[in-house]
Amino acid sequence: MLNKIFAWWNGATIGTLFTVARRGQLVGTDEFGNRYYQSRDHVSYDGRQRRWVIYDGYADASKVPPEWQGWMRYTYDETPVEKPLPRRSWEKDHLPNLTGTPMAWRPQGSLLNEGKRPAATGDYQAWSPE
Repeated sequence: MLNKIFAWWNGATIGTLFTVARRGQLVGTDEFGNRYYQSRDHVSYDGRQRRWVIYDGYADASKVPPEWQGWMRYTYDETPVEKPLPRRSWEKDHLPNLTGTPMAWRPQGSLLNEGKRPAATGDYQAWSPE
């Protein structure tokens, strides 16, 4: 219960959920479980409806897929639920930023990588002053 009151970084707080229930309209969810809302009334200074996301779990903007990012920034008027973007054959699936997580990429030779660093190839010659 205290987690829902104070821990905003690990999901929506009670105050946020109350405001969303009162002022927001759910427009869709993505494959990560994030929920996207827009305001029921026009409250922006430019007359547009506000748009926001409630993250499923840790709040990280890199968890928002490109199609929803375009809707959030008013690039697209229709949500990806109403009008999905065409998927190209060369496109990869969206991955959030994994930096700082156990699944982060660690290059060979990194201190955080398991295993041993490869031996030097022998093409290095140390400098010595004359």
